[in-house]
Amino acid sequence: MRFAFIIDPIQKLDPGHDTSVALMEAAQDMGHEVWVTEAHSLSVAEGRAWAIAQSARLKPVQLVEGRWVAEPDWFSLGDRRLLPLDEMDAVLMRTDPPVTIAYLYATYILDYIDAAKTRVINSPAGIRTANEKMYALQFTEVIPQTIVSQDKQVIRQFVEQQGSAVIKPLGGKAGEGILLIELEDRNFNSLIEVSTHHGKLPIMVQQYLPAAKDGDKRIILLDGEPIGAVNRIPTGSEFRGNMAVGGRVAKTEITDREYQICAQLAPVLRRDGLVFVGIDIIGGYLTEVNVTSPTGVREVDRLDGVRLGQQVIDWVVGEPGTRAMHNR
Repeated sequence: MRFAFIIDPIQKLDPGHDTSVALMEAAQDMGHEVWVTEAHSLSVAEGRAWAIAQSARLKPVQLVEGRWVAEPDWFSLGDRRLLPLDEMDAVLMRTDPPVTIAYLYATYILDYIDAAKTRVINSPAGIRTANEKMYALQFTEVIPQTIVSQDKQVIRQFVEQQGSAVIKPLGGKAGEGILLIELEDRNFNSLIEVSTHHGKLPIMVQQYLPAAKDGDKRIILLDGEPIGAVNRIPTGSEFRGNMAVGGRVAKTEITDREYQICAQLAPVLRRDGLVFVGIDIIGGYLTEVNVTSPTGVREVDRLDGVRLGQQVIDWVVGEPGTRAMHNR
């Protein structure tokens, strides 16, 4: 089979951390062709989606003394070729957020892939539907107290009720722009003004969960089913547990409460074509649903001695929407 990965520039990826690399390695190890492209290299012609793509060969990372180690020349690329994406068996959209206008346009282009020939993961329409902050709001029974607003007074009233809160930009990633806010903070008004662009953009304001000091758990779901988890624990004076801001990772288990949350999400994720998803849970509460390029596979693999990438590729190969039966 042929797999196309729409990624950020491959030379900027961290092979010991990025889930996209883990998935590409898994596909290659299982005997499939791996192709890479970028969102700006997509186009539509004659009613079909095309991409300027390159074949990729990877040298898999090795686990050495508890950490992934990659060779300096860990990848090589073939010549650039213009290809119709429905000649691929699967296309995995793995471009990092923020979901800008250009990102949305890329998902519209992916709508022109013939679904009878090629599976697109995650569904372009699903990505458009699932803002990674707001998508969780429909699951009211399992999220912390949350509002979304750009009005300073509304936000102030909410923080008064909660005592303290976390504010999040709706389009951020990797903990960027997330702030802990308290009423007595002399910068309160300025923080709201900066975060909302002076009232022009709504932000998420969420009850602060003291359990955050014990970790922000990332659970990876495949077709609605949890397949692995890792706990991300804040370090030093940082209240965010995101790996991108220095959070340390630790082995963890999925609790009964968390399985219940996954079961509640599963039918909605399947409805929206969101196959590969990472959810964030703090103290038994769902805080985010990550659908663009969820990460964590390398960390789960290292801590649990598993290969989640192979599970994902196995699932894709077994899907009737792909062309595995064509013996390409």
